[in-house]
Amino acid sequence: MDPIAHTFTGAALAATGLRRATPLATAALVIGANAPDVDVLANFVGDYAALALRRGWTHGVLALALWPFVVTGALLLFDRARRRRDPQRARPRAGPLLGVATLAVLTHPTLDWLNNYGMRWLMPFDGRWFYGDALFIIDPWLWLALGGVLWLRPARSRAAAGWWAAFWVLATALVLLTPEVPAPSRILWLVGLAAFGAARALPAFAPLREPPRLELAARVVVAVAAVYIVAAVAASAAARREVRAELAAHGVGAIESVMVAPVPANPFAGTVIAATPDRYWLGEWHWLARPRFRPSHETIERPPVDDVIRAAIDTPEARRFLVWSRFPYYEKEPLDDGGYIVRILDARYRGTGRLEGPRVHVDAALHARYVPD
Repeated sequence: MDPIAHTFTGAALAATGLRRATPLATAALVIGANAPDVDVLANFVGDYAALALRRGWTHGVLALALWPFVVTGALLLFDRARRRRDPQRARPRAGPLLGVATLAVLTHPTLDWLNNYGMRWLMPFDGRWFYGDALFIIDPWLWLALGGVLWLRPARSRAAAGWWAAFWVLATALVLLTPEVPAPSRILWLVGLAAFGAARALPAFAPLREPPRLELAARVVVAVAAVYIVAAVAASAAARREVRAELAAHGVGAIESVMVAPVPANPFAGTVIAATPDRYWLGEWHWLARPRFRPSHETIERPPVDDVIRAAIDTPEARRFLVWSRFPYYEKEPLDDGGYIVRILDARYRGTGRLEGPRVHVDAALHARYVPD
C-alpha cells in the first residue's frame, strides 16, 4: 500500500492505547509500519531495478524477524542521546517497545500483500510472489477510516492543523478527479469526511474527543478496517473461483491462474485476467451486476519465445522487469533494417507507462539494446 496507509495504520494502533505501553511506543509503531519501505532506494539504482528489488529482501521473513530489533535499538539509542540533555525524561522499556515494533512491522507486508502488485514473503529464501488481489494500492476507505479517527484528536499546533487540512483537500481532489472512481464512491467519501469533520468540530461531540473515548473510537475503527480487509480478501478469492468456473463452462481449458484485480475506490468491482498457455483472457467483475463476470471480446496472445524475444529478454532491464512480471507477454515490431523493436509487457498494467515494461531494439544479428522511452 501507499506510505500514507502504512503511517495511518501505525498511528491508529498507537491511538488505540498502545501509545501508553511505553515511552516512544508511538514512534515505534509509526516507524515500524514504514520500515520495510527502505527499499525505495532501489529507484535510484537503474531502470526497472525497483521492480526487481522492491518488496523483496526488506519485506521477507528474514527482514521481518530483524526489523523490530533494528527499530527498537535505534529508538533506545535515540532515547539515550536525548536523556543526556534531559535526564528527567521517562525511560522507555525495551520489552514493550520491541512488542509494538514487531506488531507495526508485521502490518507492512500484510498491507502490501493485499494488492495485485505483489509481495515476496519468503525472501531471501524463495523469490515467489504472492498476491492478495483484494485492495487497490491506494485505498481511500483506509485513509478515511484510519485518518478520520486520528483527525478527531485536537491538533497540537497550527502546523499540524494545516497538515490535516492539506491532506484532506488533496485526498478529496484525488477521489473526485480520478475518472475510475464511481459517483456513489465520491458521494460516500464526502459524507464520511463530513461526518468526521462534524465529530471533530461540533460541541455536541466534545465527549467523543476526550482521551478514553478517542481510544475506544480508534479500537472500533481499527476493528472495522480489519473486517473490511478480511471481507475483501474473501470476496476476491470467491470471485476468482467463479471466474475460473465460468471460463471452464465456456470451454476455456488449462487455466493456469486467475486475477480479479481491485479498482480505485470500488470494492464491488474488479478487472479480470485469466492465464492459459497461449493467451490471457480479459474481463470485468462486479458483485452487484448480473452476470457478475463479463468477459471481454479482447484477448492477449502469448507468442512463443523465439530467438528475437530471447535476445530481448536477456537485457538487464528486461530481466529486472520479468523478475516482477506476473502476466508477461511480448510484442514485436519489424524494422526496415531487418531488426525488431520488442516491447516486454505485463497484462496487469497495460497503458500505465513504465509499468508496462521496457522496449528493446534487436538487430538482424540478434544484438539487443534497451531503448528508454
